[in-house]
Amino acid sequence: MALYMKAAEILEKVAQKKGAVKTLVYDSKFQNIKQLFALVCETQKYSSVLQEIINSTKLLKETKLRIHLAKVLVYDLLIGHGVKCGGTWKTMMLKHRSRLQAALARIKVKRKVSRNQDLLPSSFQQTRGNDVIPQCFLNYFFNSDLNHLAKTAFHNHFLYKAGHIILQDKASCLPAFLLNPQVGSHVIDACAAPGNKTSHLAAMIKNKGKLFAFDLDAKRLSTMSTLLLRAGVTCHQLANQDFLKVDPQSSEYKEVEYILLDPSCSGSGMVCLRDEVSELQDEGRLQALATFQLRSLNHALQFPRVQRVVYSTCSIHSQENEDVVSACLQQNSAFRLVHLFPNWPERGHEPFTECLRASTAKTRTHGFFVAMLERRPPQTDEENLLHTFNAVLS
Repeated sequence: MALYMKAAEILEKVAQKKGAVKTLVYDSKFQNIKQLFALVCETQKYSSVLQEIINSTKLLKETKLRIHLAKVLVYDLLIGHGVKCGGTWKTMMLKHRSRLQAALARIKVKRKVSRNQDLLPSSFQQTRGNDVIPQCFLNYFFNSDLNHLAKTAFHNHFLYKAGHIILQDKASCLPAFLLNPQVGSHVIDACAAPGNKTSHLAAMIKNKGKLFAFDLDAKRLSTMSTLLLRAGVTCHQLANQDFLKVDPQSSEYKEVEYILLDPSCSGSGMVCLRDEVSELQDEGRLQALATFQLRSLNHALQFPRVQRVVYSTCSIHSQENEDVVSACLQQNSAFRLVHLFPNWPERGHEPFTECLRASTAKTRTHGFFVAMLERRPPQTDEENLLHTFNAVLS
């Protein structure tokens, strides 16, 4: 019963725009996060179908259930793996099962489909069947050969539970990998929680040097601290602070050469959140996000010794991706784009093909965007003279 109550609670908060699914699930501290996240996401995907079934059968009137609890129970009864709880809820759902199944069948006939997944919007159907989004496992702090674990359900494996293996979507592994900080260097993770990218950065610098991580959400930062300690990270320094208020000229950050910036975004690339975010994607909100993202990227470039900054989002919108990079480059002539992974199958929109994009269709990941800005090398006297000469001619 706890699973269904928590899933219903999260769906209600999402409907009230109190947070995103991933954040709410992560912050719930539910014992089985994987199970809860799957139930919430799948119920959200089938939300319109479940609503139609519930309305046509008058289930709420018959059972006195609240709508979000009814949705998760109907999802598991008809589409999932069966109602997992016992007691009155299971008895109630089994009592109405025939009517609910009949309502689902009528919807399929009406839409001329035979499979449940064919009732989903087209944006979800491309990730079904054999086109499943894989997760990379990141063997950061464990040196044994893990080849024998290739077909293991990692969420339940003791290495995962002990923090030796950290799971991420493949695209989410790109920012830290591409930033490639040197062992022992000083690094900033500007918007760090929940901490997976932070742990990746710690692994890349071999747990040496310094890793400064900032986030405004104290609760998420506390959870992140636990994750990092479980993973064996000791080189980090966490701060419950707005990155925009961090002083680049502080002596504390005088050795920082690498910054990873993965700021708040629309989340429009997250497959399981597409229905949720599509309702929130108005131009005003996107512009507000883009303004914040540009301010953050400009701020990252103010650190005096920074050499590389990776900017990433889980958004599919140009306003949050190429447009932000374009505006930043216009305001920061000392930096240039780095051409990332020339053979990567999906590039940034013209003319920013140095950047990477990712998608379910081409890279079997969530929608993602990555750009890396690099400080230009100092110009020689000859180059300065040539630049001055060209300026005079123009």
